[in-house]
Amino acid sequence: MKKIILPIIFTICLIVSGCGKNKGELDNFLKKVNNINSYYLTGTLEIVNNEDIFTYNIKVSYKDKDYYKVNMINKTNDHEQIILKNKEGVYVLTPSLNKSFKFQSEWPYNNSQSYLLQSIASDIKNDKKKKVKKNGKYTIIMTNTNYKNNPKLKNQKIYLEDGMVKKVEVFDKDGNIKIKMKFKSIDLNPKFNKNYFNVKTNLSSKLEKTSKQLNDIVYPMNMPKNTYLASEDKINTKDGERAILTFAGEKPFTLVEETVNVSKELETINIIGEPDILIDTVGALSDNSINWISNGVEYYATSETMKESELLEVVKSINNIPISK
Repeated sequence: MKKIILPIIFTICLIVSGCGKNKGELDNFLKKVNNINSYYLTGTLEIVNNEDIFTYNIKVSYKDKDYYKVNMINKTNDHEQIILKNKEGVYVLTPSLNKSFKFQSEWPYNNSQSYLLQSIASDIKNDKKKKVKKNGKYTIIMTNTNYKNNPKLKNQKIYLEDGMVKKVEVFDKDGNIKIKMKFKSIDLNPKFNKNYFNVKTNLSSKLEKTSKQLNDIVYPMNMPKNTYLASEDKINTKDGERAILTFAGEKPFTLVEETVNVSKELETINIIGEPDILIDTVGALSDNSINWISNGVEYYATSETMKESELLEVVKSINNIPISK
């Protein structure tokens, strides 16, 4: 009888509570993160949207509790954006356009962030039912996630090796991988100069050339039920063109597409909301609107009746390749 019961107890211990060597690996990671004063890491972030995969090269810098800088470069078009947190606030910077969004936000503490060590550790500590198992060279932690802006993201696998995270996979309710973060290097003792987390320091002097014309108007591929395009207007502005698409029906909303104006002086737009990775860019989410820049076009979507998660579903289906209405 003992020969049967003891292996079962040992297996349950490993899978459910993560005891023994696996728990030691986990405790080692949590201890390291808890004692960190600064770090610099690099890696690759993949965002899955239906059949498409959008890939970013990621660089994360952290110092002294409230200083974060996340450089995100879209590998398809080399478009760079920076999520920056310092004592003045939270910003999303687009260096090549000399533009900045400033947020009244609790980022990064109010959502799961697969590329931040503190967020990963927090998800582990907050899930009392987490599972721990050994798979080859990795200790794998399975936890719930906290993506308030995307409730379809339910859980994640965190891969540890030698007391440090190597990979994070985030899944939807059907078990499909929607986010994958692979860590390439992690330096736990970097040095940053005093202006490293300054807004102006992180804006580029090499401004990109933008078009004064909207070459194509793009439309959502995922429309709410019984909602349709009611009108479409294209107008000239002082700096280019603007298209206003009005959708009517059960879930009415408005989509504005406009040529991007490169600012000669730093332009900061104040927003009450959150920065969020949409698909191929970082957007600005507020209570009933979403603003983002993609491929030289600035987009603005707003609705008085749709939930934020519903509007996000529409926004994430907007493709930069024109489709039929």
